[in-house]
Formats: sequence, structure tokens, C-alpha cells
Amino acid sequence: MIEKPLASRPLPVDVAPSADTPRLVDTHCHLEDARFDADRDEVIKRAQASCPGVGHMITVGTDIASSEAALRIAHAYPFIYAAVGVHPHEAKGFDENVFKRLLALAENEKTVAIGETGLDYHYMHSPREAQVHAFRMQVEIARQTGLPVIVHSREADDETLEILGQSGRVKGVLHCFSGDAEMAGAAMAMGFYISIAGPVTFRKAEAIRRVAAEVPDDYLLIETDAPYLAPGPLRGQRNEPAYLAETARAIAAIRGISPEDLARITSLNASRLFGIGEVPGAGRFTYRIRDSLYLNLTNRCTNSCSFCVRFYSDFVKGHKLRLTREPDAGELISEIGEPGAYKEIVFCGYGEPLMRLDVVKEVAAWVKAGGGKVRINTNGHGSLINGRNILPELKGLVDGLSISLDAQDEKTYAGLCKPVFPGAFAALLDFIRESVKYVPEVRVTVVRTDGVDVEACRSLALSLGVKDFRVRELDAVG
Repeated sequence: MIEKPLASRPLPVDVAPSADTPRLVDTHCHLEDARFDADRDEVIKRAQASCPGVGHMITVGTDIASSEAALRIAHAYPFIYAAVGVHPHEAKGFDENVFKRLLALAENEKTVAIGETGLDYHYMHSPREAQVHAFRMQVEIARQTGLPVIVHSREADDETLEILGQSGRVKGVLHCFSGDAEMAGAAMAMGFYISIAGPVTFRKAEAIRRVAAEVPDDYLLIETDAPYLAPGPLRGQRNEPAYLAETARAIAAIRGISPEDLARITSLNASRLFGIGEVPGAGRFTYRIRDSLYLNLTNRCTNSCSFCVRFYSDFVKGHKLRLTREPDAGELISEIGEPGAYKEIVFCGYGEPLMRLDVVKEVAAWVKAGGGKVRINTNGHGSLINGRNILPELKGLVDGLSISLDAQDEKTYAGLCKPVFPGAFAALLDFIRESVKYVPEVRVTVVRTDGVDVEACRSLALSLGVKDFRVRELDAVG
């Protein structure tokens, strides 16, 4: 985790992103704020030209006048959308007329959310009762219209969660999140997203950094809250959407991924929640995470692991991996391009790659001839699937194996992984034992989940001759 603010440096706002670079979405800014009156168009252009670039912005109203102004801005730019609502600071003026006006504004084609609304018991610019009433009424607008709600919560965690818990099927986001991991978990359990802003870069923001590290990919959003809360290197200045790149770099470093990965993940989530941008339609054969390239050969597998991502999502790190057909070796080679450009080429994807052993061997041979490094992520059923010990065939073609052990004994394995083959656990142990004879780097992994004795798994792996043992967290994929 980052323990100090990012080092001050010029923002790369003059570098246009390439066409295939994932772009950021600023899910919460206030472009209608008077502090942008003198240079609003230039601010918007800087955001688009920043690197990796802000592809879409949501400008968020705080009362009726600013909500109407947000919509005017949204209609002036095809890539800007609006949220309409009454901030808790302004809640004292919320009445039936405001409710009806917001309901009408919610029908505008550029309105993608209700808010920001919520509770602020720190400043108390409006009485508690007025804040609760305004919040409940705006949640009701979200329920009636089907729009997500953007929630502001400061020193009001319990009551915020109580109201959201009573809201039925309303979806939304806790913006500029300042709560703890427990609150984040409770909100996500109700289907709410967690949005991280510039304070994640502040020196004393360890609690927010912990949340930023732990929120699963599928629930993460980012924002500026401009003109407020400029990130660390720019703290004290007027914030603007172009500065989202600083926050993105900080969060990416905390999560151990690249800024491009973070942009892809959070842009997908913004599309899912707010209906802006495009959700990828076709599953990918190859996909990049950090500085490695992954090959998605098949969605078939000999296990049905209870914790496997393919049973609850089509996406990993923002890449759609649900295939409608399986690629041949030539297609994979064509998409790889230059194998030496990557740290390693990893056979992985949504299924068991060794179900397509011939394709693995052909592509691996080509990668090795081109100076690349090859790793296979496998459930260890390769020899069982192919009816022979395949490990001698991988010698010289594969630099590393990452083998999922996932249980300390056969009974636990059967319950968690539900293998197709009888005797799968014994075959897995044989595969691990044999692998160290033919492959230079062998890693055994387990997922930390109920029923798994991690230390017993570690001892088992070491007894099979493996020195590299790693634990994967349940929600950490890719």
C-alpha cells in the first residue's frame, strides 16, 4: 500500500491516449460549479486529452438549480452525463415541489442517476430529520425510475445503510467513500458500488487505502469529486477531471495492477451501473493484465469449483472471457504478435487449457522460438484428461506451471471443486509430483475459503517437492 502521497510531478495532460488504451470514467464531478465558469470548456478538453484519458464524465447536481445546469452541460457534450439530486447540505429545502421537479428531471435522456443525496452528520447544514426525509424521497425516485442512486455519507454509516437496506431493489454507489471496510462490505452485500476519490492519496488515509485494496473488481468505481479533493500532489488546488489519472495511478499501485487495468475495470463498472459507454460483446482469445498476456483457449473445465469466477461473471479485470467458440493456434499466434513484448505468455482463461493440449504445444513452441516465456495455469488434470503422462511433452516448451491444489484432502476437494473424473484428487497430486521433474518453475496455489486448511495444503505441496506455494484470496481474480 502507498504510505506517502504521490511524488509531485507534471500531469501528462498533453499526451493523447492511443485508440486501444482503456479510458477512465469520472463517475462524480461537479462541472456545473461556478469555479469552472471561466474555463469549463478547457477543463473538459484537458480531461479528454489526459493520459489514459477520461472518456466519460458524470456531472452531479446538489440542488434543483445545479441539477438543471448539469443537464445543460450534459446536452452540450455527447460524452458527459448528469445526475440530478439534492445534497444533504441542501435537504432543509426539500418539499413536494422539489420531489416532483426531480422526478421530471430524472426522465431526461441524459440523466443517468439520482443524487447526490444521503446524510452528512459532520457539518449538519441541514437538520437530521430533513436529511433523512430528503434521502428517503430520492431513494424512492430512484426506485420508481430504475436509476441508480449516488450516496453521500459522512459520519452517518449506520443510518445510511439502514435506509439503503429498506430501499428494495435500488442500486447505486457510495461516492467518495470514507467509511471502513465493514461499511463497504455491508454496502456491497446490497449490490452497491464503492467509489474511491483523491483522498486515497493523502498521507493519513490508511483506512481508505485498505478499502481501495480490498474492494473486489466488480464493485469498484473512481471519481474526482471536482472541484473538491484534488489528489495528493495537487492538494489545495482546484480539482478537475484530468486529475483522475493521479487517483487512478495510486489505486492501481495499491491493488498491484496497471493503470490500464484499473481503467478497464472501472469503466466496465460505470457502464454496468450508469448505462454509459459500451460493454464488450465478444469474448477475448487473448487479454493483457499488468505486463503479461493471457490466452483464453476454452471455457470447458473438468472442475466446477464453487469459487470460480466463470459461474458469476463473464469478466476478469474488465476483459470479457465468455467464449462463443474456441480459437485455433493460428488465431492465438496472430493476436500475440511479438511474444518477447510480454513478461510471460500465460495459458489461462475461463477453462482448463490442457483440454486442448495440441494447441498449447503448438503455440508454446512458437512463443519459445520467438524468445517468449510460457506459463500454464492448470487444475492439474492434464494427464487424466489426455490419458497419459503429458509432462514430458511439456519439457522445453513451458517455463512455469501454476497448479490449483485448492484442498488438503480428497473429501474437501470433492466438495469444493466437484471434479468430473473419479480419482481426480489423486491424479492432481501425481501431476504436481511429476511436474517438478520437467518444468523449471512450479507453483501450487489454494484459494482461501471455508473448509480449506491453508497450512495443511502448504505442507502437502512441500511434500510433493514444490517450493513455491501461494494463497489466493477469494475475491482476487486475475
